[in-house]
Amino acid sequence: MITGSIVALVTPMCPESCDVDWKALESLVEWHIEQGTHALVAVGTTGESATLSVKEHSQVIRATVEASKGRIPIIAGTGANCTREAIELTEAAKKAGADSCLLVTPYYNKPTQEGLYQHYKAIAESVDIDQILYNVPGRTACDLLPETVLRLSTIPNIVGIKEATGDLERAKFLIEHSPHDFAIYSGDDHSARQLMLLGGHGDISVTANVAPNLMSQMCKAALDADADKAQAIDQQLLPVHDAMFVESNPIPVKWAVNQLGLIEDAIRLPLTKLSEANQVKVIQALKSALLIK
Repeated sequence: MITGSIVALVTPMCPESCDVDWKALESLVEWHIEQGTHALVAVGTTGESATLSVKEHSQVIRATVEASKGRIPIIAGTGANCTREAIELTEAAKKAGADSCLLVTPYYNKPTQEGLYQHYKAIAESVDIDQILYNVPGRTACDLLPETVLRLSTIPNIVGIKEATGDLERAKFLIEHSPHDFAIYSGDDHSARQLMLLGGHGDISVTANVAPNLMSQMCKAALDADADKAQAIDQQLLPVHDAMFVESNPIPVKWAVNQLGLIEDAIRLPLTKLSEANQVKVIQALKSALLIK
C-alpha cells in the first residue's frame, strides 16, 4: 500500500508556448525525492490534466516514471468522463510503468451511482493495474457515495480512494467499513492530518508541491499517531493550505512553485496566471511557513 505524503504534482510548462517543460519536470521529480516525498501523482487535477491532450498526458506519465527511476511510487491520473477514454489512459499508464492509477469521477455528465459503479468496474476489468478512486464533487458535480465506494472496494484491483470532500465523518465511515487493505487518502490538505489520525493512509497534497519536506514529516507523524508533532507542523502550514486555493487550483500553486525557482511561470488556458492581489497573499503565506525569506 502506498502511504504518506503523495504530491499532486504540477506540470511545468514553457513560457509563451505553454508546451510541457520536460527538463523542469525531471528536475522537479528529483527535488521531491530529495525532500522526502513518499509518492507522486502525475497529471492529476493539479497537473492540468484537463488541458493536456491524450498524447501529452501519456508522455508526462512516462517522463515522470522515467525520472523517478523506481525510487518512489508514481500514481498516474487517468480519469475521464468517457469510460473508453479512461480505459485508454489507464492502459497507457500501465504501459509507461506507473505503479497505480488515480481516476477522478466522471465530470459534467452526472452519472447515477450505478453508472459510477459500472464505469469503475469496466476500467478495473479492462486494465490489470492498481486503481484509486477519486471523489471531488466540488469540481466534478458528481459525488461518489460511500455505499458505492464499498461496492467497488470488493473489486481486487480497486485499492483505495482519494476522498477530497473534507468530510471527516465520511472518511471515518469508509475507514471503519472498507476492507483492511483498502487505502483511504485525503484529498484536502486542511483535514488530512485528522483523517490520518483516524486511521487513513496518506494525503494526496497540493501544499506538498511547495513544502514537501514538512508535509512528509507531518504525514509520518500522523501515521505514527504522534498527534502533537503532526499538529505543530500542520499549524505551521495552515496559511499555505489556505493560500493554495485563493484562486482555482492549480493557479496559486504553480505560481508558488515558480517563486521557489523550480519552474517557469506558465499555465495553460483557460487557466490564467495568479492575480497581483493574490500573489501578495501567496508570498505572505510562504513567508509565514518559513518556506521563503
